[in-house]
Amino acid sequence: MTALRPERESEASYGEQQPYEPYEPYVPPLDDETVALRLSDLSERIGGATSGATSPSGASSVTGATGSPTGGRAARRKAAKRRGGRHGAGASPSTESAEAADSPDESSAPLSRVEARRRAKARKPSPGVLVSRAIGEVFITTGVLMLLFVTYQLWWTNVRAHAQAGKEASNLQEEWESGKRAPGEFAPGQGFALLHIPKLDVVVPIAEGVSNKKVLDRGMVGHYSEGPLKTAMPGAKTGNFGLAGHRNTHGEPFRYINRLSKGDEIVVETQDDYYVYKMTSSLPVTSPSNTSVLNPVPPQSGFKEPGRYITLTTCTPEFTSKYRLIVWGKMVEERPRSKGKPDALVN
Repeated sequence: MTALRPERESEASYGEQQPYEPYEPYVPPLDDETVALRLSDLSERIGGATSGATSPSGASSVTGATGSPTGGRAARRKAAKRRGGRHGAGASPSTESAEAADSPDESSAPLSRVEARRRAKARKPSPGVLVSRAIGEVFITTGVLMLLFVTYQLWWTNVRAHAQAGKEASNLQEEWESGKRAPGEFAPGQGFALLHIPKLDVVVPIAEGVSNKKVLDRGMVGHYSEGPLKTAMPGAKTGNFGLAGHRNTHGEPFRYINRLSKGDEIVVETQDDYYVYKMTSSLPVTSPSNTSVLNPVPPQSGFKEPGRYITLTTCTPEFTSKYRLIVWGKMVEERPRSKGKPDALVN
């Protein structure tokens, strides 16, 4: 204490009694940065200091509201040091945590109009993103439509055509069983016979004409019967009975006629007779404009003279209509229905 109170200590050494002086507690200067946050703490410090007890010898023992000692210059220095320095240069961890708890959250603070616009603009997708999304949606939609179209062509058209062809075949057989006479000529689209290809397990109605809408797309086989492509009926004494059918989709009755071999039976069933043909030759690829294959004596068939022939025509390669596949056959038997089915349909 000699360095701090030289005069009073020198006087006390001679035993002189120093007059009692009221003690004024030391209050550290307020920190401008934390005064608003520590106002209650400051009031507690001041109140506690003024209410403390002072000893007659000048050594005060002041206790604050919290019960911690505040008397003595050394104690005050230690307390100030613990609080971050004599002038509040620093803040203790507890003070910092209290300030962080009392400070408002930036995310919850109201935004200015400029800042709100800036954030809204940042959240808005760029033109490039919008374009890429639009292109992606177009591709997805196109893919779905193509898938639906393929499903319709390869599956649904067959389902519908088989149902229509089956109904037409049943109607024909009912008419034949009832004894209803068919006219000598048939209207376009009208069924008049059944085609059997035992090797391929094909039984399909034959209708007049080769219209897609009226005949071929309904799963039936069409007879060339109009204009320059008109061919003979199977009951004619000579001639070429020309037929057309789909190879793919819409019932696809001629899909596998390329598998026919020489000698395989092809049977045409009418109201009165069975006409049995045997396959003789084929033309794997030819132009759609090669109508000579329907001539009474087709030049590429190998036939040399008039006879009773059958010609089957369809598209090739599969799933295209670029070329035509031709199969020829020669009649080997004409059998009345009253005599029962021919061997080709029994075996």
